Amino acid sequence: MGPHPAVAAIRLAVRRVLTDILDDHGRAPGRAPHEQPPSPLVLVACSGGADSMALASALAFEAPRLGVRAGGVTVDHGLQAGSDLRAAEVASRLRELGLDPVESTAVTVGRGGGPEAAARDARYAALDAAAERHGATAVLLGHTRDDQAETVLLGLARGSGIRSLSGMAAVSGADGRYRRPFLQLDRQTARKACMVQSLPVWDDPHNADPAYTRSRLRHEGLPALEKALGKGVVEALARTAQLSRDDADALDAWAGRAEAGVRDADGRLECAALHDLPPAVRRRVLRRAAIEAGAPAGSLFARHIEEVDRLITGWRGQGAINLPGRVVARRQGGRLVIRQG
Repeated sequence: MGPHPAVAAIRLAVRRVLTDILDDHGRAPGRAPHEQPPSPLVLVACSGGADSMALASALAFEAPRLGVRAGGVTVDHGLQAGSDLRAAEVASRLRELGLDPVESTAVTVGRGGGPEAAARDARYAALDAAAERHGATAVLLGHTRDDQAETVLLGLARGSGIRSLSGMAAVSGADGRYRRPFLQLDRQTARKACMVQSLPVWDDPHNADPAYTRSRLRHEGLPALEKALGKGVVEALARTAQLSRDDADALDAWAGRAEAGVRDADGRLECAALHDLPPAVRRRVLRRAAIEAGAPAGSLFARHIEEVDRLITGWRGQGAINLPGRVVARRQGGRLVIRQG
């Protein structure tokens, strides 16, 4: 008798991602061991919740069958009493699954961008450091289709444009470090997989705390949408994310090619040439220029770019535009100057 359908689904999702990693790493089935590059190390980021525990168990099962080394990292954000003990317990569970290396790493969460963004930034910094420390090829994250739907709605509420609606990528980070195998699976599948395997899980109280935007969306917003529009909202939002990502990627590529044609011999942006670009392409060029000047991408919203865009399309002699990261955009002699300070 085969594994429970939920277990089979999560294992298949992880197997596909590991196969992709092996392909990227240049390993091939049937090739002699002395001809193979070293076995890649893949880490799982695990909070102890159902999604990441299901992911850890699937990685522990599939990795040895594919010749992949597998380890785990849990991050202690220090935001709750006893969080260090919780992190140590999660690390112990990962070792019991057979993962090696396993580590628990503590971080200090700042205040920039709000509590959720600050915690996310600290977490990814810790995961990046752990991957570098252990020489890991990839880090697996347990985001599900439900998480994707929430991300799309948050982007829609912020009015941040089509890139924000594209949600989380299946592959992201430097050199494709972060992989999300579960974006096509719902949260209930992961929880069921833990239940049938008797895997203990921890439900973070922050996930039910209405003080957090994502928590309110999860427990109030999405259920209200499903009540009003019927089942299938989560699937539709996840599908929207993929379609939006395809469109955004195409427009980003167009903007990348167009940028060279709107700069003068000194590399300055020419307002007349920018004006001739389609708005969606022009705004991407402006966003890229602002980020290159030092504006943090996560703090640069559509309203900022719209203000800069008016220096091109609605020029009335207005003054400089202040952007995040102490970056300033101003029009000077038919050129758009974007720089810090």
